[in-house]
Amino acid sequence: MNEVTQATQWTQNYMPVADNIWLSGLVALLPILLFLACLVWFKLKGWLAASLTVGFSAIIALVVYGMPFNMVAMSFIQGFLVGLWPIAWIIIAAIFLYKIAVKTGYFEILKESVIAVTPDQRLQVILIAFCFGAFLEGAIGFGGPVAITAALLVGLGLRPLYAAGLCMIANTAPVAFGAVGIPVIALAKAVGLDAGDIAAMVGRMLPPLTLFVPFFIVFLMSGFKGVKETFPAVFVAAVTFAGVQYWSSNHLGPELPDIISAIAAIATTSIFLKFWQPANIERADDTKTAIVTKQYPLPKIILAWMPFILLVITIGIWQMPFFMDLFKPGNILANTNIVWLIPGLDKLVIQQSPIVAVPTALGADWKWYIIQNPGTAIFLAALLSIVVLRANAKQVMESASETIKEMSIPVLTIGLVLAFAFISKNSGQAATMGLALAHTGSLFPFFSPFIGWVGVFLTGSDTSSNLLFGPLQQVTAKALNMPEVLFMAANTVGGVVGKMISPQSIAIACAAVGLVGRESELFRFTLKYSIGFVVFVGIWTAIIAYVIPGIIVN
Repeated sequence: MNEVTQATQWTQNYMPVADNIWLSGLVALLPILLFLACLVWFKLKGWLAASLTVGFSAIIALVVYGMPFNMVAMSFIQGFLVGLWPIAWIIIAAIFLYKIAVKTGYFEILKESVIAVTPDQRLQVILIAFCFGAFLEGAIGFGGPVAITAALLVGLGLRPLYAAGLCMIANTAPVAFGAVGIPVIALAKAVGLDAGDIAAMVGRMLPPLTLFVPFFIVFLMSGFKGVKETFPAVFVAAVTFAGVQYWSSNHLGPELPDIISAIAAIATTSIFLKFWQPANIERADDTKTAIVTKQYPLPKIILAWMPFILLVITIGIWQMPFFMDLFKPGNILANTNIVWLIPGLDKLVIQQSPIVAVPTALGADWKWYIIQNPGTAIFLAALLSIVVLRANAKQVMESASETIKEMSIPVLTIGLVLAFAFISKNSGQAATMGLALAHTGSLFPFFSPFIGWVGVFLTGSDTSSNLLFGPLQQVTAKALNMPEVLFMAANTVGGVVGKMISPQSIAIACAAVGLVGRESELFRFTLKYSIGFVVFVGIWTAIIAYVIPGIIVN
């Protein structure tokens, strides 16, 4: 290592306050507390809350952690760019696709086709938010599922805030295996464990949560009476999804559980609803009477679904090996994957023990994958939909202009949230909070999921949370002489229930349903449920560790 490199490197310090992990953890927690206060008590708009939070985190990084100013600045830039691409691009493309369906009038036909399966709004939410949302999570992730399903539910008549909140909660079940299993695959590479073992353990931890979520969604919509009225159909959806998720995660690995579970749940539930419907029908207008749906010929219904059929096809192509091979070095599309190494930051921030076994230089880059980004696949589906649905120039221009106008503030919010996440990660603030929880000793099995929960709150991504805290979970497992795979799964599952309060996800959901500036309302709606869920996951992890260790993957 040359002298210039040595002079410009900076080593993270995880106990900068009085060399005490608890005091340091409290200081690292302050930006999060500020963010909570801004949304819950002061009810500020999302972009303003994010601005104050990232500013406060930057000050702590500079003053308390001693991070050089240029590294703080470049961490901000890195995070903001990641917020723009790939995340914002995915959401913009998804909203544009939805707008095309609406402007051409075909969304009304799609809506009628869903009502034809069941006129009951509670079961429509299960089919769209829980089942179809899980499929989209398995295929694309990155907030796209919430954006698409929330927009669909608003189109079906649900109140925007209600639709967004229900979709956020429904999105918990599939997150662990989102984007073709990337959270588990990335974690396995980071800690040197087998991805199949981690996937199997996650699959063994998820069933109680997966079974509970659809019933909980119906409970939020219409109480215990609603659960009783819809129980048979919700039971079919929940058991099918949970059963296939468990089997596939334990026998096929991390890539396919969401996709095949969602397909199985949609198929079995739709077939079941051909023979059974609730005695009382609940609709957005609060009436319980049966309604008459318009009858359309099958070709027209298929045409109405074409934007989303094309979405599935393009996303599927993007995941195929032959297509992914096109981007490998030397192949035809390799030059469309542009990687910018962040100057003044790449390989200059040094992680140290106990976060990593040996001092490690953090890579810092921004990947501008122009074509390989899932957002481009969604955009292609939108372009193909324009042709298939025969959208005219006015409809296309209106769809594009409305999308850009509605997404401008959410894109800013997402960028600021990711900037905060990268400052927190690169300065060591996130690691400090994780280490504080890791010092809970025999109580750690309970607190282990909370680390993943905090990680997803900070980064908006179960993958990022696993990369950030997976090594810490591994070190703690070894110190406590407990199975590493349990804590890897706990970090992943804890992150799953943190998704519904991630500022990034909140901003995306609000943008999808036209509630820009009202992020605090959605955050207050989901916060209490997220806390309850992560407490349950903590208790469940402790039970596995101390009462039923036999289910832990060997």
